[in-house]
Amino acid sequence: MPDFNSPPPLSLSDELALERTRLANERTWLAYLRTGMALVIAGLSLINFFRDYVFIWIGAFFIPFGLGVAGLGWVRFRAKHRRIAAVVAARQLQ
Repeated sequence: MPDFNSPPPLSLSDELALERTRLANERTWLAYLRTGMALVIAGLSLINFFRDYVFIWIGAFFIPFGLGVAGLGWVRFRAKHRRIAAVVAARQLQ
């Protein structure tokens, strides 16, 4: 007798959709990382190339802000990665 409580196995299009979701999550993490690195580099450049205190303060703001953006991206990436892995694991158990 068939088990009506378990979902049907994943079709090829569903598996490909999960893979696209996983790759999109990685691309988003790389975008956060790239933006954070650009902010840190901009901050260091402002501090090193300009001697006016306004630019030094702006540069000093950009460095931790860039690190925060990269950290936020990492936290969001890990949370979504866990959700995707949970869906895949739940589907593989059935």
